[in-house]
Amino acid sequence: MIDDYAELKNKLEQHADEKSRDFTMKICSTGHPVLGVKVPQIREYAKKVPPEKINEFIAIRPSTYEEVLLRGFLIARLPYEEMLKEFDTQVKFIDDWSTCDLFCSAVGKNVKKNRDDFLEKKVKKLLSSKKEFTTRVGVVLLKCCYVESDYLGFIFGTTDELSNREEYYVKMGLAWLISECFIKFPTATMEYLLRSKLPKWTFNKTISKICDSYRVDKETKKLLRAIKK
Repeated sequence: MIDDYAELKNKLEQHADEKSRDFTMKICSTGHPVLGVKVPQIREYAKKVPPEKINEFIAIRPSTYEEVLLRGFLIARLPYEEMLKEFDTQVKFIDDWSTCDLFCSAVGKNVKKNRDDFLEKKVKKLLSSKKEFTTRVGVVLLKCCYVESDYLGFIFGTTDELSNREEYYVKMGLAWLISECFIKFPTATMEYLLRSKLPKWTFNKTISKICDSYRVDKETKKLLRAIKK
Protein backbone atom coordinates (compact mmCIF):
# COMPACT_ATOMS: atom_id res chain seq x y z
CA MET A 1 0.00 0.00 0.00
CA ILE A 2 1.02 3.61 -0.60
CA ASP A 3 -0.52 5.88 2.01
CA ASP A 4 1.79 8.89 1.80
CA TYR A 5 2.06 11.25 -1.18
CA ALA A 6 5.76 11.85 -0.61
CA GLU A 7 6.28 8.09 -0.85
CA LEU A 8 4.34 8.06 -4.11
CA LYS A 9 6.47 10.81 -5.62
CA ASN A 10 9.60 9.01 -4.53
CA LYS A 11 8.45 5.79 -6.23
CA LEU A 12 7.66 7.65 -9.45
CA GLU A 13 11.08 9.25 -9.44
CA GLN A 14 12.74 5.88 -8.81
CA HIS A 15 11.02 4.42 -11.89
CA ALA A 16 11.86 7.37 -14.14
CA ASP A 17 13.38 6.23 -17.41
CA GLU A 18 15.13 8.48 -19.89
CA LYS A 19 14.01 6.56 -22.98
CA SER A 20 10.40 6.49 -21.81
CA ARG A 21 10.57 10.20 -21.01
CA ASP A 22 11.92 11.05 -24.46
CA PHE A 23 9.27 8.89 -26.14
CA THR A 24 6.44 10.46 -24.13
CA MET A 25 7.68 13.96 -24.85
CA LYS A 26 7.87 13.09 -28.55
CA ILE A 27 4.25 11.93 -28.83
CA CYS A 28 2.60 14.12 -26.17
CA SER A 29 2.54 17.91 -26.20
CA THR A 30 2.09 18.18 -22.44
CA GLY A 31 3.27 21.25 -20.60
CA HIS A 32 3.93 19.21 -17.45
CA PRO A 33 7.42 17.93 -16.69
CA VAL A 34 7.77 14.27 -17.71
CA LEU A 35 9.64 11.72 -15.61
CA GLY A 36 9.37 8.78 -17.98
CA VAL A 37 7.35 6.28 -15.92
CA LYS A 38 5.40 3.77 -17.99
CA VAL A 39 1.62 3.85 -17.77
CA PRO A 40 1.17 0.28 -16.41
CA GLN A 41 3.43 1.19 -13.49
CA ILE A 42 1.42 4.36 -12.83
CA ARG A 43 -1.79 2.32 -12.82
CA GLU A 44 -0.27 -0.09 -10.31
CA TYR A 45 0.65 2.74 -7.97
CA ALA A 46 -2.87 4.17 -8.26
CA LYS A 47 -4.29 0.79 -7.20
CA LYS A 48 -2.04 0.74 -4.14
CA VAL A 49 -3.49 3.96 -2.71
CA PRO A 50 -6.03 2.96 0.00
CA PRO A 51 -9.61 4.08 -0.78
CA GLU A 52 -9.71 6.22 2.36
CA LYS A 53 -6.60 8.10 1.16
CA ILE A 54 -7.79 8.96 -2.35
CA ASN A 55 -9.33 12.33 -1.46
CA GLU A 56 -6.17 13.29 0.42
CA PHE A 57 -4.01 12.45 -2.59
CA ILE A 58 -6.12 14.25 -5.18
CA ALA A 59 -6.17 17.38 -3.01
CA ILE A 60 -2.45 17.78 -3.78
CA ARG A 61 -1.67 19.65 -6.99
CA PRO A 62 0.16 17.37 -9.45
CA SER A 63 3.55 18.63 -10.57
CA THR A 64 4.41 16.09 -13.29
CA TYR A 65 2.72 14.38 -16.23
CA GLU A 66 2.79 11.10 -14.31
CA GLU A 67 1.07 12.65 -11.30
CA VAL A 68 -1.67 14.04 -13.55
CA LEU A 69 -2.24 10.56 -14.98
CA LEU A 70 -2.25 8.95 -11.55
CA ARG A 71 -4.63 11.56 -10.19
CA GLY A 72 -7.08 10.72 -12.97
CA PHE A 73 -6.86 7.01 -12.18
CA LEU A 74 -7.58 7.78 -8.51
CA ILE A 75 -10.62 9.90 -9.32
CA ALA A 76 -11.96 7.08 -11.50
CA ARG A 77 -11.83 4.79 -8.47
CA LEU A 78 -14.20 6.97 -6.45
CA PRO A 79 -17.89 6.06 -6.13
CA TYR A 80 -19.91 7.69 -8.91
CA GLU A 81 -21.28 10.66 -6.94
CA GLU A 82 -17.87 11.44 -5.44
CA MET A 83 -16.24 11.10 -8.85
CA LEU A 84 -18.69 13.67 -10.23
CA LYS A 85 -17.59 16.18 -7.61
CA GLU A 86 -13.92 15.78 -8.47
CA PHE A 87 -14.26 15.32 -12.25
CA ASP A 88 -13.81 18.97 -13.23
CA THR A 89 -10.75 19.34 -11.03
CA GLN A 90 -8.98 16.77 -13.22
CA VAL A 91 -10.09 18.22 -16.56
CA LYS A 92 -8.27 21.49 -15.81
CA PHE A 93 -4.94 19.61 -15.66
CA ILE A 94 -5.43 17.85 -19.00
CA ASP A 95 -3.33 19.40 -21.77
CA ASP A 96 -2.47 16.48 -24.05
CA TRP A 97 -4.18 13.53 -25.74
CA SER A 98 -2.72 10.94 -23.39
CA THR A 99 -3.91 12.35 -20.07
CA CYS A 100 -7.25 12.98 -21.80
CA ASP A 101 -7.79 9.55 -23.30
CA LEU A 102 -6.50 7.51 -20.36
CA PHE A 103 -8.67 9.47 -17.92
CA CYS A 104 -11.75 9.05 -20.12
CA SER A 105 -11.15 5.32 -20.42
CA ALA A 106 -10.77 4.94 -16.66
CA VAL A 107 -13.83 7.06 -15.86
CA GLY A 108 -15.88 5.28 -18.51
CA LYS A 109 -16.00 2.14 -16.39
CA ASN A 110 -17.48 4.23 -13.57
CA VAL A 111 -20.32 5.87 -15.52
CA LYS A 112 -21.81 3.13 -17.69
CA LYS A 113 -24.70 2.64 -15.26
CA ASN A 114 -25.25 6.40 -15.09
CA ARG A 115 -24.90 7.38 -18.76
CA ASP A 116 -27.84 9.76 -19.00
CA ASP A 117 -26.99 11.54 -15.75
CA PHE A 118 -23.34 11.90 -16.73
CA LEU A 119 -24.25 13.13 -20.20
CA GLU A 120 -26.35 15.94 -18.76
CA LYS A 121 -24.09 16.88 -15.87
CA LYS A 122 -20.68 16.67 -17.55
CA VAL A 123 -20.40 15.60 -21.17
CA LYS A 124 -22.62 18.24 -22.77
CA LYS A 125 -20.78 21.02 -20.94
CA LEU A 126 -17.43 19.64 -22.07
CA LEU A 127 -18.59 19.51 -25.68
CA SER A 128 -19.68 23.15 -25.58
CA SER A 129 -16.27 24.33 -24.35
CA LYS A 130 -14.05 26.47 -26.57
CA LYS A 131 -10.91 24.87 -25.11
CA GLU A 132 -9.26 22.19 -27.25
CA PHE A 133 -8.62 19.51 -24.67
CA THR A 134 -11.77 20.17 -22.65
CA THR A 135 -13.77 19.53 -25.81
CA ARG A 136 -11.67 16.47 -26.60
CA VAL A 137 -12.48 15.05 -23.16
CA GLY A 138 -16.16 15.27 -24.09
CA VAL A 139 -15.61 13.70 -27.50
CA VAL A 140 -13.52 10.83 -26.12
CA LEU A 141 -16.08 10.19 -23.38
CA LEU A 142 -18.67 9.77 -26.13
CA LYS A 143 -16.38 7.20 -27.74
CA CYS A 144 -15.76 5.38 -24.44
CA CYS A 145 -19.29 5.37 -23.03
CA TYR A 146 -21.94 6.25 -25.61
CA VAL A 147 -21.39 4.32 -28.84
CA GLU A 148 -24.73 2.58 -28.45
CA SER A 149 -27.81 2.66 -30.68
CA ASP A 150 -29.72 4.93 -28.28
CA TYR A 151 -27.05 7.63 -28.52
CA LEU A 152 -26.15 7.57 -32.21
CA GLY A 153 -28.44 10.48 -33.03
CA PHE A 154 -26.84 12.60 -30.34
CA ILE A 155 -23.35 11.62 -31.45
CA PHE A 156 -23.95 12.45 -35.11
CA GLY A 157 -25.60 15.75 -34.20
CA THR A 158 -22.63 16.58 -31.99
CA THR A 159 -20.05 15.76 -34.64
CA ASP A 160 -21.85 18.02 -37.11
CA GLU A 161 -21.96 20.82 -34.53
CA LEU A 162 -18.23 20.45 -33.90
CA SER A 163 -17.34 20.04 -37.57
CA ASN A 164 -16.09 23.63 -37.86
CA ARG A 165 -13.57 23.26 -35.04
CA GLU A 166 -10.01 23.62 -36.30
CA GLU A 167 -8.02 22.28 -33.34
CA TYR A 168 -6.07 19.17 -34.31
CA TYR A 169 -6.94 17.10 -31.25
CA VAL A 170 -10.64 17.90 -31.51
CA LYS A 171 -10.67 16.83 -35.16
CA MET A 172 -8.74 13.65 -34.40
CA GLY A 173 -11.13 12.88 -31.55
CA LEU A 174 -14.11 13.26 -33.87
CA ALA A 175 -12.55 10.96 -36.46
CA TRP A 176 -11.84 8.36 -33.77
CA LEU A 177 -15.41 8.63 -32.43
CA ILE A 178 -17.08 8.23 -35.81
CA SER A 179 -14.80 5.35 -36.77
CA GLU A 180 -15.85 3.53 -33.61
CA CYS A 181 -19.50 4.17 -34.50
CA PHE A 182 -18.90 2.70 -37.95
CA ILE A 183 -17.30 -0.45 -36.55
CA LYS A 184 -20.29 -1.07 -34.27
CA PHE A 185 -23.07 0.37 -36.45
CA PRO A 186 -21.83 0.38 -40.06
CA THR A 187 -25.14 0.99 -41.83
CA ALA A 188 -26.26 3.93 -39.67
CA THR A 189 -22.80 5.45 -39.69
CA MET A 190 -22.41 5.12 -43.47
CA GLU A 191 -25.73 6.92 -43.88
CA TYR A 192 -24.42 9.65 -41.60
CA LEU A 193 -21.12 9.98 -43.45
CA LEU A 194 -22.89 10.43 -46.77
CA ARG A 195 -24.96 13.33 -45.41
CA SER A 196 -22.56 14.72 -42.80
CA LYS A 197 -21.23 18.26 -42.55
CA LEU A 198 -17.71 17.05 -41.84
CA PRO A 199 -15.02 19.02 -43.69
CA LYS A 200 -12.63 17.23 -46.02
CA TRP A 201 -9.81 16.69 -43.49
CA THR A 202 -12.00 15.20 -40.74
CA PHE A 203 -14.04 13.16 -43.22
CA ASN A 204 -10.97 11.62 -44.83
CA LYS A 205 -9.27 11.03 -41.48
CA THR A 206 -12.40 9.20 -40.34
CA ILE A 207 -12.27 6.96 -43.41
CA SER A 208 -8.57 6.29 -42.78
CA LYS A 209 -9.17 5.32 -39.15
CA ILE A 210 -12.00 2.97 -40.13
CA CYS A 211 -9.79 1.37 -42.74
CA ASP A 212 -7.04 0.91 -40.16
CA SER A 213 -9.32 -1.39 -38.17
CA TYR A 214 -8.99 -5.16 -38.48
CA ARG A 215 -12.72 -5.34 -37.62
CA VAL A 216 -13.69 -3.98 -41.04
CA ASP A 217 -13.56 -6.30 -44.06
CA LYS A 218 -11.58 -5.57 -47.22
CA GLU A 219 -14.64 -5.01 -49.42
CA THR A 220 -16.06 -2.42 -47.03
CA LYS A 221 -12.70 -0.66 -46.87
CA LYS A 222 -12.67 -0.49 -50.67
CA LEU A 223 -16.12 1.14 -50.68
CA LEU A 224 -15.06 3.61 -48.01
CA ARG A 225 -11.92 4.67 -49.86
CA ALA A 226 -14.09 5.34 -52.89
CA ILE A 227 -16.09 8.02 -51.04
CA LYS A 228 -13.06 9.97 -49.80
CA LYS A 229 -13.26 13.66 -50.64
